[in-house]
Amino acid sequence: MSKIVVIGSSNTDLIAKVKDFPKAGETIKGVFYSQAMGGKGANQALAAHRLGGDVKFVTSLGKDANGLNSLEYYKKEGLDASLSLLVDNAPSGVAMIWVDEKGENSIVIISGANEKFSSDYIHEIKKEILKADIIVLQLEIPYDTVKTVCDVAYEHNKQILLNVAPARKLDTDIIKKINILVVNETEAEIISGERIHEIGEQAMVDNLLALGAKSVVLTLGSKGCIMKNESEYHTIPAFNVKSVDSTGAGDTFCGALAVGLTKGKNWKDSLIFASAASAICVTRMGAQPSIPTENEVFDFLRERVIHSF
Repeated sequence: MSKIVVIGSSNTDLIAKVKDFPKAGETIKGVFYSQAMGGKGANQALAAHRLGGDVKFVTSLGKDANGLNSLEYYKKEGLDASLSLLVDNAPSGVAMIWVDEKGENSIVIISGANEKFSSDYIHEIKKEILKADIIVLQLEIPYDTVKTVCDVAYEHNKQILLNVAPARKLDTDIIKKINILVVNETEAEIISGERIHEIGEQAMVDNLLALGAKSVVLTLGSKGCIMKNESEYHTIPAFNVKSVDSTGAGDTFCGALAVGLTKGKNWKDSLIFASAASAICVTRMGAQPSIPTENEVFDFLRERVIHSF
């Protein structure tokens, strides 16, 4: 099995379930509160690990209670985070998450130590990074650090999966180094400068390919996803489930997709696997607590008569 290295953020999530989001100046009574580990990097790493991948996770944490608790948690989960950077001059990242009764979320992130994840540290651990077959990235760490990882990976012919979240414009030079670009509708629009409702979903994917990405996966929420490269095109419908909390669903999709591809599944089966994992995720509260195991995904697919699983 091929090795996955996930490089990205780690946060402690403070989660409040509410009936409706408060208006400006309004105080409301919450329904439920919990605390869990999160951060896009950590979510994707743990998803890939739980779903059967051979994963190493690299992040940046403060030497505070949240940081030390995170490392202990990853250890208990069996996720290798031994290369992570520990900093003295910043607290570990925190995310404050509101979830309404429809399962939609609103999130405020305090980056903390994630902002201290420097390009210099990437060069320090370059040899370990290059042991990967696929490197998974997001954008909750400094953009220059992401660029450095892309440069290093591209120079040594390593596959890069970049999930452009949070959404931002990308340098053309970075896009050309990406093997798998995973974006939702908002992210696609910001990168391309086009509007999906004006040009359509397929044209949006074509525009992103024209910018230089080798393969593009456009996630469409309840409408499923579209994947295209120079030789393949797939549209995968979403599974019909009752959404409780969408937090972490996109990250679960990315982790699962990396696992499917590194285990030798074809694109279609990898996308179905990722779609099933994210569907299970939205039926549960929280980001990392909602990530399913590989066997749970297989059971989910067998119940829906997906025979290849």
